Amino acid sequence: MENLNYFELLCYFWAFIGIISRILIISLGNKWNKWELKSAYSEKKPLWVYIVITVGYFLIGFSWYKVATTDIAYSWIIALLVSLTGIKISALLFRYNEFRTFAKTTLNSKAKLIRLNIGVVVLSIALVCMGIFLY
Repeated sequence: MENLNYFELLCYFWAFIGIISRILIISLGNKWNKWELKSAYSEKKPLWVYIVITVGYFLIGFSWYKVATTDIAYSWIIALLVSLTGIKISALLFRYNEFRTFAKTTLNSKAKLIRLNIGVVVLSIALVCMGIFLY
């Protein structure tokens, strides 16, 4: 088996997180919503937010570093997608209460949650395809 490059691993890992989280959201239902609002996005900003923010910004920077220092075609595409996650982590850092309100609204709206789940599954499938065919 050939060695996986950074961008391939990133695609598979991100897709894995997306699919596993959707399975948990669907299988746990209301229990997930309660956990997410009371624990994950509690009223007081939890410590994990700062850890995720730090890792997220590092991942964005490291991805662009790998684009610049490796010769992997289309690596900029996944680096751009990772950079877009900076919007979410910036919202967590600078607008936590508004992000929490968004999460609460989404979790309490079946239609919005279905759209979000479909979007994440489609992105996850696209990431797997990118890992297989692009990298």
